[in-house]
Amino acid sequence: MTKVEEAPRAPGPALRALPPRRRGPIRALAWTGGAALLAAAVAAAAVGFGGDSAGTTVAGRTPPATAQVTRTTLTETKTVDGTLGYGDPLTVSAKSQGTITWLPAEGSVITRGHAVYSVDADRRPLLYGTMPLYRELRDGIEGKDVELLERNLDQLGYDGFDVDDEFTWATREAVEDWQEDLGLDVTGTVQPGDVVVADGRIRVAELRKALGDTASGPVLDTTGTTREVRVALDVADEHLVKKGMRATVELPDGATVKGEVKSVGKVATETTSGNDTVTTVEVKVSVSGLKKPYDAAPVDVTIVSERRENVLAVPVGALLALAEGGYGVQVVEGASTGYVAVEVGMFADGKVEVEGVPEGATVAVPK
Repeated sequence: MTKVEEAPRAPGPALRALPPRRRGPIRALAWTGGAALLAAAVAAAAVGFGGDSAGTTVAGRTPPATAQVTRTTLTETKTVDGTLGYGDPLTVSAKSQGTITWLPAEGSVITRGHAVYSVDADRRPLLYGTMPLYRELRDGIEGKDVELLERNLDQLGYDGFDVDDEFTWATREAVEDWQEDLGLDVTGTVQPGDVVVADGRIRVAELRKALGDTASGPVLDTTGTTREVRVALDVADEHLVKKGMRATVELPDGATVKGEVKSVGKVATETTSGNDTVTTVEVKVSVSGLKKPYDAAPVDVTIVSERRENVLAVPVGALLALAEGGYGVQVVEGASTGYVAVEVGMFADGKVEVEGVPEGATVAVPK
């Protein structure tokens, strides 16, 4: 560091005396960004206050660069590895005897009323719901499974019945019309193996059968139709991530899309690699604006963990390690300079939150 000579006591306003330095930072440095930036600041030689008392104004050469103490918003982020995909697959199994005569293409999307696969040339349509059919539905049957069937028939445009939990003659007539339109045997009843039930649209992830195979057991795997990113987050960082936080997802080609934390897992998983054991929770991030047709890809996820609004900040390069301990900045007033102790807070975007200097003050930024 350039030696600073003691200044003669010239008339005129002088810098304010050094305020007492409170112990401890405003808050602990968080994640890797703050530590790295702090290390860069500490790399500068430690300085004393000079003069015959703390905070005495000193004269020196004009600093090579300066910046003002500004009021701003700082945003803290964390970048972690993630995997883009469609979520966990679910297996659709056939529940009737016969031969597989039609299968959809992998990657195709199937909606309500359309065939998921065919057995003996009879289509097995998709119905929306959260419970599987487990019995024959016919006249006189009551229950939530009847309501599921009637709700789907209503959404497909069939009418003449009430959507409730009773299978009546009116329900039977609607079922017969539906079966006739699908080209199925018109029985007026529905067996569990006649349909596939899912909670919404499905995407065909992988075929487990081929044409001509026996229609029993797993037929195909499906996923949801919305792409999402999954992150195995170290439990040490779990408290920093909450549902609803914004995120930015960087794709393999360097493009970025917007994301939002949809869920933070409650179950921790322990994995071992060599002698290292890591405990993580699963974080799901929804994405929007995807234009590339990635079915699966490794991605970088940057999560906005904290925002500090209306705080005073200076460039990180202005921060100096003081010989007396703690940190300070070199305040510039005309041709005079002096060191002022500060407390540091959040590091973000090349800036550091500070207390101890007024807004608008000019500080040196050593090269």
